[in-house]
Amino acid sequence: MYYKMKNYPNFINLTTILLLLLYSKFVNGQVSTELLKNTFADMWEFKGIAVKEPGYTIWGTSPIVGDDGKVHLFVARWPGNSVEPGWRSQSEIAHYVGDSPEGPFTFSDIAIKGTGKDTWDKYGAHNPTVHKVGNKYVLLYIGNTNPNRPHHPSNQQIGMALADTPYGPWNRVGGDGMILSPPKNKKYWNYNAGNGVNNPAFLQHPNGGFFLYFKSEKARMGLAIAENLEGPYVQMPFPVTANDRNIEDGYAFMYNDKFALLTTDNHGMITSGGGILWTSNDGIHFDRYEKGFHRINQYVDFNMKDVTVHYGAKNRPYAKFERPQILLKNGKPWYLYVPSGQNIYGGAFTVSYVLKFKN
Repeated sequence: MYYKMKNYPNFINLTTILLLLLYSKFVNGQVSTELLKNTFADMWEFKGIAVKEPGYTIWGTSPIVGDDGKVHLFVARWPGNSVEPGWRSQSEIAHYVGDSPEGPFTFSDIAIKGTGKDTWDKYGAHNPTVHKVGNKYVLLYIGNTNPNRPHHPSNQQIGMALADTPYGPWNRVGGDGMILSPPKNKKYWNYNAGNGVNNPAFLQHPNGGFFLYFKSEKARMGLAIAENLEGPYVQMPFPVTANDRNIEDGYAFMYNDKFALLTTDNHGMITSGGGILWTSNDGIHFDRYEKGFHRINQYVDFNMKDVTVHYGAKNRPYAKFERPQILLKNGKPWYLYVPSGQNIYGGAFTVSYVLKFKN
């Protein structure tokens, strides 16, 4: 079928630009497919709500398939709908179970909560990430000693607990569970960090040992390495990401034979309110990145006027995901679980959402 081109000169200009772009990608006699390639963000398909619990703020949602074949979610939650300081004082890690990655999910038990005693994690067991190493289930989380600190307090530290099944009991390693605290070396990049060390991302290295990524000073990602699962974890003296704007909530995994970190993009390294997929050849220097996930609006149609904003700017023209956690299948991305401070369905509390990776 023939279509008459009314703006013929404009068509020529556009064609010329595209040809020049393609020519600029011509390498070793082959045209790169980079211009035609979907980003990691384009590979996700919105499936709906993963977890909602009346009366609770729902936040970080970390998945794993258990030996029983069920999908187990470890979810940060606290009573009420105030994100702050509720997460610092009342957050607990709840365990939900479903027959499939898309749910429905039913509350099972509380895996970890603040001790209420004179410990590093007296308050606010928060932002879990769950993995399996050998025959053990591994649950990492953050806690603090005093929730009445300034925003994102310096007393945040990272802990680990182990269990034989997703149903627990969860035993804190080393007795108190603490595996990472801010460095004491004044030359380290995050010495005396205003936000401590927080938001763990865990990776079993393909060649042995364990990498523990974390957020710290100026919302950059750091790395601590251990030979054994329970540590000790030794921090690198420099950050592993070179971001000039805030990122957080990394999830670590291997992707296309690269080390990968999926983080939020809070202030627009690519798109404010989206996500970033960072990749690295060695897991220590993350020098390449692409869009990791879009704003919620690009996956599902809804009217922003109907959205209930529980956390974040109320006049923001888009809705954003937080704390991404991936469910892997045979080592490849399968489902993505993400909370949000905005309930796109207008509910009275936050929920977490689930997206599926397109094959």
